[in-house]
Amino acid sequence: MALHLVNPDKNSSFFDAYAESAAINSIPKFKIAEEPNDPKVIQDLLLDELLLDGNAKQNLATFCQTDLDPQIHYLMDKCIDKNMIDKDEYPQTAEIENRCVHILADLWNSPQSADTIGCSTTGSSEAAMLGGLALKWKWREKRRKEGKPTDKPNIITGPVQICWHKFARYFDVEIREIPMDHGRLLMTPEEVLKRVDENTIGVVPTFGVTFTLEYEDVKAINDALDKLQKETGLDIPIHVDAASGGFIAPFIQKDIVWDFRLPRVKSINTSGHKFGLSPLGVGWVVWREKEDLPEDLVFNVNYLGGNMPTFALNFSRPGGQIIAQYYNLLRHGRQGYARIQQACLNHGIFIAQEVEKLGLFDLLYDGTSALPGAAWMLKKGTNPGFSLYDLSDRMRSRGWQIASYTLPSNCEDMVIQRVLIRHGFSHDLAQLMIDDLKRSIDYFQKHPVTNISESDNQNSFHH
Repeated sequence: MALHLVNPDKNSSFFDAYAESAAINSIPKFKIAEEPNDPKVIQDLLLDELLLDGNAKQNLATFCQTDLDPQIHYLMDKCIDKNMIDKDEYPQTAEIENRCVHILADLWNSPQSADTIGCSTTGSSEAAMLGGLALKWKWREKRRKEGKPTDKPNIITGPVQICWHKFARYFDVEIREIPMDHGRLLMTPEEVLKRVDENTIGVVPTFGVTFTLEYEDVKAINDALDKLQKETGLDIPIHVDAASGGFIAPFIQKDIVWDFRLPRVKSINTSGHKFGLSPLGVGWVVWREKEDLPEDLVFNVNYLGGNMPTFALNFSRPGGQIIAQYYNLLRHGRQGYARIQQACLNHGIFIAQEVEKLGLFDLLYDGTSALPGAAWMLKKGTNPGFSLYDLSDRMRSRGWQIASYTLPSNCEDMVIQRVLIRHGFSHDLAQLMIDDLKRSIDYFQKHPVTNISESDNQNSFHH
């Protein structure tokens, strides 16, 4: 009888994945493995770990898009090797980036939308910094021509996202942030005028404030600066941080004048991976006219095979997100974006109305006039047996991620809860969220938190 010897090394490929060495031992956490492993086994082990992450569909804290068409997944896979900086090797990707810039310029009513200038970025934070740099360079150029010092630039903002604090620190600009106050949570023309002077490089209204979802009144600020120029000669430009609102207002709030229809608005940034419906990793900045971006901020790079002008904080970056942005612009069009954004807005209004009916909360934002979502506080003087932090924590047991946080300086005594609605959310999900909110409140009424003050010191959300 023939003898058949089995080589255990060759036979290992027939083992069950969870009987492989990588699965029956701890995988390396702090140093690289010594031996290679079966790629499918490693893939499965990583997917198992990722099960511990939250369900993106129920994440009502993030602004970032989490629901993507299958076609976007396919396009991203086909573009995974495209380096956006290498326009010589990927000229058509560069052309598509250029098309997106001009589409956004037209959407935001640029008087020269066909030939103005702009670029993609890794997100709205980078785009905001590029807008800020252009303001600083233009201000410095003007001051030098006048023979005046350029060592004390400042920028005026309302309660802003952290990227503007980074800009101010990294690029040596004083940030004059208008703090919130009880009864006034946004930038106002009056507060702007208190802070501007000849060293102000620009004013930055936020069109979709992170904390409250509201729009700051760009037109009112523009008009106040027009009046200031007539009275004093100070000509101060505006950069609009429309990270979220830039893909909302043009479709469903057309009567709001906030964009390049106002001549003082010199640049606008937005986030493609928020309400632009694109995957994470793309933002946009567009200037009103070419002259609004100083030429000496643009680098010409030729070592990748061709002469390529570039203005960015990053160098190599993926091109897939830009292709996905163009896909969305083509796939949805004005009417499609309008239907999607209006549906999201309606879900936020519904949630706000249902929360108000509970009788425990005061609405801070009712979802009707700005970004899709809602924000509320516990009624003053009430003790429902829980804090908003407790409520957020309880909701996580059902998978819901709901932001609870204190407002910034001068309003740190105000703890608010906020939900943000994005594409991929339905009315039924909104109702399920409200049902779970009621169940959580019922739970706390039966099992009140014994030390609410401690829970108030938690921080369940970071901007």
